[in-house]
Amino acid sequence: MPPILMEYNGQLSPSQTTEILRQLGHNPVRKFGQNFLVDANIVRKSLELADVSAGDVVVEVGPGLGTLTGALLERGAKVFAVELDRRLFEFLGQRFAGNTNLNLINADAVDFPLAALPEDVADFKIVANLPYAISTPWLEKVLAGRLPQRMSLMLQKEAALRFAARNGTGEFSPISVFLSEAYDIPAPHRVSASCFHPRPAVDSMLLALSKKPDAYVFAPRTREIMRAVFSKRRKQIASIAKSAGDFAPTLLEWLDATPELPRDRRPEAIENKYWKLLDGIVRK
Repeated sequence: MPPILMEYNGQLSPSQTTEILRQLGHNPVRKFGQNFLVDANIVRKSLELADVSAGDVVVEVGPGLGTLTGALLERGAKVFAVELDRRLFEFLGQRFAGNTNLNLINADAVDFPLAALPEDVADFKIVANLPYAISTPWLEKVLAGRLPQRMSLMLQKEAALRFAARNGTGEFSPISVFLSEAYDIPAPHRVSASCFHPRPAVDSMLLALSKKPDAYVFAPRTREIMRAVFSKRRKQIASIAKSAGDFAPTLLEWLDATPELPRDRRPEAIENKYWKLLDGIVRK
């Protein structure tokens, strides 16, 4: 273990982060989205937004050097974490050696979105600093399975705005529908690039999500159909339905069942209630 951690167990500053990475011989990997959080206020905010307290079960994605991990463990949470980078995984194992509240796996978070959380655990939360490349596929996996009670997600600004997008806006997409039907979504919090090391080229946003009492989960085939429809977002829904291949019969049945839905609507202008009606047809 790098000597600096023998002397310092709290929040890591940019210089301490740099020194640890140097001693590890590790250069942050861009394709993994390795921008390490170094701002103590944002660490606290992440935990507050997830409402983490002693005894909570928390899934962490991409723990990196363990900044959020350490804060979660200090709160008394039981943490299930997934880290893709082998060197960081080994480092985390050394840093938190002997802590029985940490369960750490070396894997891709898209393959293990809940970090191998036991199947019998239904009440849990998620805290994650997500690389842009996996944010959508990872979240889709989460929304298709057991739903956490709360999520605190650090995201690139573009992803956060797309996830929180409202109907009728250019950012509105299938993931916006899936997320808004399962979670309350307040406005994201902007996080400066200076809160990370190395400093990313874009700003980030912290998105806090609280599960709705009547959280709705779309069927897998409905999700597939919606992704296909939104891939032609510049076209009108009537035109999309007629040329949708294997999905055409379902979409045409949906349009027949919703005569009040204007046929010249584009996908981003269609309200959630209509997508839920499509889901009902798929499930018949």
